[in-house]
Amino acid sequence: MASLVATNLKKGQCIKYQGETGIILGLEHRTPGKGNALVAATIRSFQTGKTKSIRFASSDKVEIVETDRQKLEFSYADPSGFNFMDLTTYETITLDKALVEDSVDYLKEGLEVEVLFIEGNAVTVTLPLTVELLVTESSEGIKGDTANNPTKPATLETGKVVQVPLFVKEGDVLKVNTEDGSYLGRA
Repeated sequence: MASLVATNLKKGQCIKYQGETGIILGLEHRTPGKGNALVAATIRSFQTGKTKSIRFASSDKVEIVETDRQKLEFSYADPSGFNFMDLTTYETITLDKALVEDSVDYLKEGLEVEVLFIEGNAVTVTLPLTVELLVTESSEGIKGDTANNPTKPATLETGKVVQVPLFVKEGDVLKVNTEDGSYLGRA
């Protein structure tokens, strides 16, 4: 495994620290008035799933973990897990429910996701920023109820419920933000 000086770290790199492996979510280079410069890194551990802030001296060597990012296409879910197809080899890869649980509301057949592998094990699933989902259930908007930008709940094909404007109806295809689950518009 390679190592880098802490000042050369980048967001998205995977590192080993304090006996754990994690991904760098954010970096901040600090130069206090007294003393040496330091690098404050926000890191999410793959073992615990928790996020913590770690400080490195600017001259510290940090061990970089070799990773592999693959584009996979969601196929189906079954009791054994969530099944994805590798787009280059057409091989089926089954991911554990715990790894995919934050993404379940957005997964539909044919959706391409990016999966981060470390030493052959999948560790994170990254969704596209937006997905297009069909409205399967939505109540009728109340006519005349247009003050203060009103919304109503709509159930999407994956079971996710989002707040939408009154004009959205059953059968519409919507763009949904995967980071916060908000309605972005019709597709």
